[in-house]
Amino acid sequence: MSGLFDELKARARPNWTAYVEHDFVRRLAENRLPEGAFRAYLVQDYLFLIQFARAQALAVYKSRTLADMRAAKTALVAILDVELDLHVRVSARWGLSPADLESAPELAATVAYTRFVLDAGMAGDLLDLRVALAPCVVGYGEIARAIRSEAGRHTGHAQADWIAEYAGESYQGVAAAARGEIDRLGADLSTGRRGELAAHFAKACDLEAAFWQMALDEGEAAR
Repeated sequence: MSGLFDELKARARPNWTAYVEHDFVRRLAENRLPEGAFRAYLVQDYLFLIQFARAQALAVYKSRTLADMRAAKTALVAILDVELDLHVRVSARWGLSPADLESAPELAATVAYTRFVLDAGMAGDLLDLRVALAPCVVGYGEIARAIRSEAGRHTGHAQADWIAEYAGESYQGVAAAARGEIDRLGADLSTGRRGELAAHFAKACDLEAAFWQMALDEGEAAR
């Protein structure tokens, strides 16, 4: 029996598809993503992770149980102490120093999505926040799984490390846990509430697609 996440994805199918099958993703799978586009993505994703950490801190506040508080705290620590450092190491292989990452301005697409997430959490409850984050948290796992086979056919794939990270067992566990939390928090919702969350989910998918497009546009501008 499918849960709330699958329902949200089905109700926002065009938005979800535009996000997970965006030209950025197709080029990534086929090893033809311009280097400038991936560098732009790495910089903005680093800045996104900082705001993501704020969202996890907000999740602690919005939680109503100790279990939910501890789960959000674990996610916050993972971002601050593991993911950001990993991102710095990956970026270094693309010629980006920590100073390059930290001094870069947030572009409009980064601001739009991250502040949407924070606003959803501030104005709503923990479920609103988790649904707003779901296209990112769950979507990256689904994208990496979907493109892994295609990417593996290209010898010396430039972004193989990125794909392996999100397709790997560790991150797949993170994505599965996020789905499970949404399904648990979303049990026994009214029809109106489900429609409200579906609108949040669709908007988040649109903002994720815009994030991909931003990276492609920056890559073209850097040529």
